[in-house]
Amino acid sequence: MNPRIRSRRGPLVAAAILAALGLAPLTPVATSSATNPAKEYFAPRLITVDTPHRDAKEKLQTLGLDLTEHAGRDYVEVVLHTPADLAALESAGFTYDVRIPDLIRRGMAVAALNDAYAERTLVSPLPSGRDTYRTLEDYNADMVTLAEENPKLVEGFTLPLQSVEGRDIFGIEIGKGVTKADSGKPTFLLMGLHHAREWPSGELAMEFAFDLVNNFGKDKRITRLLKKARVMVVPVVNPDGFDLSRTDGEFVDLRAINDTGLDPLDGSTAILATPGQAYKRKNCRVIDGQSIPTGSCRATLASPGGFLLGVDLNRNYGGFWGGPGAAGQTPNPAEVETGPLDPTYRGPAPFSEPETQNIQQLVRERQVTMLISNHTFSNLILRPNGVSPTTIGPDGIPVGNAPDEKELKKLGAKMAAANGYANIHGWQLYDTTGTTEDWSYNATGGFGYTFEIGANEFHPPFPQVVDEYLGTGRYEGKGNREAYLAALEHTVDTRFHGVLKGKAPKGATLRLRKDFDSPTWESSFEDFLDSSIKVSKKGRFSWVVNPSTRPVVRSRTYQAVADEPFDSKTIEGGPTEPVIGSVDHEYVVTEKTDLLRIDLDWPTPDDFDLEVYLKKGEELVEVGSSGNLPGEKEQVELVDAAAGTYVLRVLNYASVSPSYTLQLDRFDAVTKRTKGSKESYTLTCEVGGKVRSSKKVFIDRGQVKKLDLRRACR
Repeated sequence: MNPRIRSRRGPLVAAAILAALGLAPLTPVATSSATNPAKEYFAPRLITVDTPHRDAKEKLQTLGLDLTEHAGRDYVEVVLHTPADLAALESAGFTYDVRIPDLIRRGMAVAALNDAYAERTLVSPLPSGRDTYRTLEDYNADMVTLAEENPKLVEGFTLPLQSVEGRDIFGIEIGKGVTKADSGKPTFLLMGLHHAREWPSGELAMEFAFDLVNNFGKDKRITRLLKKARVMVVPVVNPDGFDLSRTDGEFVDLRAINDTGLDPLDGSTAILATPGQAYKRKNCRVIDGQSIPTGSCRATLASPGGFLLGVDLNRNYGGFWGGPGAAGQTPNPAEVETGPLDPTYRGPAPFSEPETQNIQQLVRERQVTMLISNHTFSNLILRPNGVSPTTIGPDGIPVGNAPDEKELKKLGAKMAAANGYANIHGWQLYDTTGTTEDWSYNATGGFGYTFEIGANEFHPPFPQVVDEYLGTGRYEGKGNREAYLAALEHTVDTRFHGVLKGKAPKGATLRLRKDFDSPTWESSFEDFLDSSIKVSKKGRFSWVVNPSTRPVVRSRTYQAVADEPFDSKTIEGGPTEPVIGSVDHEYVVTEKTDLLRIDLDWPTPDDFDLEVYLKKGEELVEVGSSGNLPGEKEQVELVDAAAGTYVLRVLNYASVSPSYTLQLDRFDAVTKRTKGSKESYTLTCEVGGKVRSSKKVFIDRGQVKKLDLRRACR
C-alpha cells in the first residue's frame, strides 16, 4: 500500500458529519480572539492529581473520573471532561496541576503537526513507510496487502465475533509455512487499541508486522524466530470505538457550512470543531447485552468525550473480574462511581463483550507463550498481577505476587532496556482487575504484559510514534522494535515453557484440553483451553506448550500481618473545636515497621476524620487519611512505615462531644505460603475424526516430556 495514500476529510464529508450533530452540541474551538460563545464551553483537559499515598489513589478511583495509565508514586493523571468532573475532584479535597488545559486545541495542534510532517516526508523510517496515523480502513487494507503479497508467510483471519456495532475484526498470522497445519510452534500475540483513543497502540503492532515480513529471509534473527514461532497481530481490538475516535480526531472547518445555517456561531467567525469523541475510551456498548447497527456509536455524542457509555474492555476479561479498580453495574451512592457510566465499567459479566471474547478464543486455541497488549501512555511495562500483593483476595488472604514474579520481572527489565520504559507491576499505578494479561497469564501460564506507549498523551504527533518504535536518544536503534523482538525470543525459549515430543501416527490430530473454573473476585466461571496440532508425515511431533498447572492455583508466598502487635500506644484526645477544628499529635517510629495501624474512635455516633503526616524537615508530607461517613470510625494503615516522626491530625468534622481515642499498633509481617495444587492436561490422539487414545499429561516450565503414541493411537 502506498504510504502516501491516506484518508482526508473533504467539505462533503465534513457536512455529512455535522448534519448528524443534532444529537448533541458541537465542541467548538475558536481560531479568532474575537468574543464568541465558544469560550463558554468547558474544555476537556489533562491534569496531574496529587496522590501522596495509596489511600489517596484508592479514593481517587471512587470518584468516577477518567483516570489515565500515566501515574507514579505520588500522582495520577486524569482527563476532566465536564465541569461536574472538576467539581467532584475539588469537593473530594484533591490538589492538582493542569498539564494540557484544552485537549481539543491540543488535538488541533497535533493534527497540524501531523499534516506538516506528512507534507515534508515522502516515506517515513517506519517499516511500512507511513507518515500519519492509520484509519480503520487503512489497518484492514494493510493486513490484506501483507497477506496477498506474502502468501507463504502471512495469513489473514477474521475473529469469530463481530463488534458491538457489527463490524468484522481482523488479524494476521506471520510465520514460515503459516498456511500449513499447526505443527507445534508457540505463539506470540500482539494487540492494540483496546482503548479507542490510544492510536499509537495499534500503529506499533502493525509496524512490527511489516517489520517481520520485510525482513524475513534478510535478517538472520527475524528469519530464525519466524521459523520457530507464529506471531499473531490484532492491531484493532475495538474497531467501533477506534473508528469514532480516529475520525473525530480530524477537525472540520465550519466555514464550509456557513451557508447551510448549521454553524452555531451563524458565520460570525471562523471556528474549527470536532464532534468530541477523539478521546473516547470504551467500546460502543450502549445497553448491556444489546448490539446496535453500525454507526450508532455516534449517538453517544451526548456522552462528554464519548467516555461515559460503553464497556472498558481492559476491565472485562475474566481474571479476577469484579474486583478493585473496575466499576460495577450498580452506582455506589457512598461514592461518585456511576455504574455503567463510569470510565472503568467492567460490563455485566466476565467476557460479556464480543471484542474480549475474540481474544479469549484466540488464546484458548493456541499455545500463546507470550502476549503483549499495547496501550498509551506513560512509558511503562506492566506485568501481572493487577492488584497489590497486600490486597485481600477472594479467598480471604493477600493476593501476593505472581508465582513467576522473578522471571516476569527479569523479562520486563530486558524489554525495558530496549525502550527505556519503567518495569513495574500494574498495581503500582493503582489496583486493576479484569485486565487482559491478568486472565491470560493466570489461565494459561503464558507470560503477558501491558505496554504503555509514549510519555505525554494518548495520540501524540506522529513523529513521536516513529521514535517510540525505532528508539531515540540513548535507545536509538532499539525502541519498541527491539522490545518486541525480545518478547518473540521469549516466545520460543523452551526454558520457560514445556515441550511434548515423540511419535504418533502420521496425520493424526493431537489435542490438549483442560477444563477449569477461572476465579472472579466474588465467584468463578467455567473456562477451558483447547489447542491441537497435526503430526508430521514422518510420524514425529515436537509441541511447545505452556505448563499444565495454572499460576492462579500454584503455591505462592504472601505477607500476612502477625496476629498481635509488638508495640502499642493509646492517646486520649480532646476537646476539639466543633466544625472542622483539629488537633495534632506526634508519634515517633524508631525503626521501619511492616505495618503501622492507627485507629480513631469516639464515644458518640458523630463524625471525626483522620489525616496522617510524616515530618520531613520543616515539611509535613501526607502519608494517609481516612474520612468515612458519619458514624463510621476511622482507620489508617501504613505498610512499610518509615522510621520518623508522624503527625496524627484529628479533625472534628461534626461532633458535639469532641473527645476521642487514638490507638496505635505496630505489627511485624510474617511470610506464608499457600499450599497450591498441580493440574494436568488431557491429551487425546484423533485419527479420522475419532478419538483413539486419551491420557493425562503433567508438564512444568522447562520440562521436556517424551511420548510414544503410535500403538495407543492406531
